[in-house]
Parts: sequence; structure tokens; C-alpha cells
Amino acid sequence: MDGNEERTSHHVKRLQLPSGKTIEVIRFDDAGVGGQEGELHCCTGCGSELVYPMKWTEADERTWQVTLRYPECEAVREGVFTQASVDDFDERLDAGTSALVGDLRRLTRANMSAEGERFLAALAVDAILPEDF
Repeated sequence: MDGNEERTSHHVKRLQLPSGKTIEVIRFDDAGVGGQEGELHCCTGCGSELVYPMKWTEADERTWQVTLRYPECEAVREGVFTQASVDDFDERLDAGTSALVGDLRRLTRANMSAEGERFLAALAVDAILPEDF
């Protein structure tokens, strides 16, 4: 490698298209690109990791203008952040969404199971009649 070449890092994100096909999006970031430092998923005031983006737009080729809200302390944070920081935040949002969807599925299964058991118990004691349908 030539000593004059700039080092770049890259981030790979896999996306599933509605057709079912999966694609990889590779983003290359130049080393040393500036922006506000800090982890976007943590409130600088209270340290809470509960956060959601209110707005984010590209500031330029390498940075994003982001507005975040931290609901526990009602803080709003706005700034320009590097692509790497936004990518990390986006991955954490995806992980949080996956966790919530997993919890929802488990809760739905538990509720359906309980409902089925109540229905079977009602059938066993003839508490359900043809007129109920």
C-alpha cells in the first residue's frame, strides 16, 4: 500500500427486499471524518438508553443531521454525527425492534395458548352451546 493512500473503513448492512432476495449495502467511510462524538443511543444527561429519532437527514456526504428524543428525561439532542455513529445507532435501533417483535410474538403465543385452554375447559363442562356461535 502506498503511504499516500487514505485508509477507509466500511460497514456492511444486509437488507431483505419484499421479493425475498437479500442484498448487501456496503458503505465506505474515510478515516478521520469529523462530527460530534458520543454514542447516540445514550442520553448525555441521564444516561438512559431509551431513545428514538425524531428527524435525520444527510448533512453532507459523510455526516448526518440528527434530532433525538430521550423520553425518560424528555431531553432532545440535535447535532451532526459521523456516518459510523449513525450506522451504530441504526444497528441498535434494528436490534431493539427485533427484541420488541420477539417479545410481541412470545406474548401473543402465551395469550393464544391461555385462550385455547379456557376454550377447552369451557367445552369440557358444556359451557359452550351451539347458540354461542
